[in-house]
Amino acid sequence: MISTPAQRIIFMGTAEFAVPSLVALLSAGHEVVAVVTQPDKPQGRKQILVPSPVKQCAEAHGLTVLQPRRVRSEKFQEKMFALAPDVLAVAAFGQIVPQTLLDLPRIAPINVHGSLLPKYRGAAPIQRALMEGEAVTGVTTIWMDATLDTGDILLMESLSILPTDTSETLTNRLAEVGANLLVKTLEGLIEGTLSRTPQDDSLSNYAAMLELTDGIVRWEESARLISARVRGVNPKPGAFTEINGRRVKVWMALETETACRESTPGTVLAISKNPAGVLVVGGDGYAVLLTEVQPEGGKRMAASDWARGLRLVAGDRFTQPHLP
Repeated sequence: MISTPAQRIIFMGTAEFAVPSLVALLSAGHEVVAVVTQPDKPQGRKQILVPSPVKQCAEAHGLTVLQPRRVRSEKFQEKMFALAPDVLAVAAFGQIVPQTLLDLPRIAPINVHGSLLPKYRGAAPIQRALMEGEAVTGVTTIWMDATLDTGDILLMESLSILPTDTSETLTNRLAEVGANLLVKTLEGLIEGTLSRTPQDDSLSNYAAMLELTDGIVRWEESARLISARVRGVNPKPGAFTEINGRRVKVWMALETETACRESTPGTVLAISKNPAGVLVVGGDGYAVLLTEVQPEGGKRMAASDWARGLRLVAGDRFTQPHLP
């Protein structure tokens, strides 16, 4: 429980990243008067409506859930004003919140963002940091303004990126950091111990939402960046390439120190037994080790088993797939 007084909070979030932040506020003893999340989305072949992870969490805790298609609508904003919150807490929500709502809370509108701002503003900060081969990322809480992730910094905490991190594992770890940081931020604002630090816009870059083409393995990149790309798009949209006219999804690829300076990027160097996998030449003359793949129409499997089944040999070459 917190040592500061409990606050009336409207929580706005949608993705899995936001769930620990909601739970942390409840565990700290705050009153979450409403949870705002995106409308249920159709999924699968039957297009069954599926609630967001935040909605599922909110309903499990018996909280009031609001799902506006547009947070700018007058009808929705009237509901928000009637709730008279002390704090607006936002994490991975999915819509830009207008200034009229940001001015609503008595204490502050706080956003939990999965990067060390001003780097990686935008929809996919965790994935983009991974894909760029960053060694360190983190979480920032900001005093929200009506533009995208540009508000004043309140608190920040760094986290090392592991060589085996995927966007899923890194998101899970950052979500826990963000949850703790949100509670600390709220405590600091209540106690008056936090100051607001403007972001340096000259250091910013934009983390655009991932597209299918982001998953194309670019063998001309360095072994480090090939690994980073594969892990950054895991699980979605997924990395993929082709060999011998067959498309294959790459679930895991690890940077190695194996030098192969005379070979063409994308060339199979060897089917490795220890560590198990397929060694492939990267654009910097070092090999990347594919450890888990999924052939088109098949199941996820060890890359070494797949390679033996396909009878790959040293000298075979991966190429970029052709998209429709």
